[in-house]
Amino acid sequence: MENLRYIRSAIERAGSFTAVSGAGGMVMGLTALAAAWMASRQQSAAGWLTVWLTEMVLAVAIGSLAMVHKANRTGAPLLNAAGRKFALSFTPPILAGALLTWPIYHAGLLHILAGCWLMLYGAAVIAGGAFSVRIVPAMGACYFALGVVAMIAPPALRDLPLAAGFGGLHLVFGFWIYRRYGG
Repeated sequence: MENLRYIRSAIERAGSFTAVSGAGGMVMGLTALAAAWMASRQQSAAGWLTVWLTEMVLAVAIGSLAMVHKANRTGAPLLNAAGRKFALSFTPPILAGALLTWPIYHAGLLHILAGCWLMLYGAAVIAGGAFSVRIVPAMGACYFALGVVAMIAPPALRDLPLAAGFGGLHLVFGFWIYRRYGG
């Protein structure tokens, strides 16, 4: 019976990207909660945007390093076919979010930026998650739904959905991935 579990595990690893790090997700969640607190204290739109852009750079660094660490620790290939498909699917919505940030900010539509970021991050996680473990696309759907909520929330509450999404959802799903998928 143990041999069958090993064979099944090996087949699943070969067909899916398993380097998504739950521990990295939890750290990203903690830094996002700190960013939400700092952003809510900003007096200017530029200050608010600077806090969140800094958080995004930090989150990319944490997520990337955590994936490399998990891949090295578990022996899972980072750039196998599933890893490349994950990256190619994940990247376009993320680039769209990055490219839309500047014109949305300059148009004075800061109140829709949180929803835009959450929905596009959700779309990226759903798309990349098609090549990862089963829980990842579900996580993306939660980000997307929270983005919709952020779009209709009062502008004064824009940090709340960002804290709930980039903070809370990273903590919850990060813990789930950490416990269920080995880190």
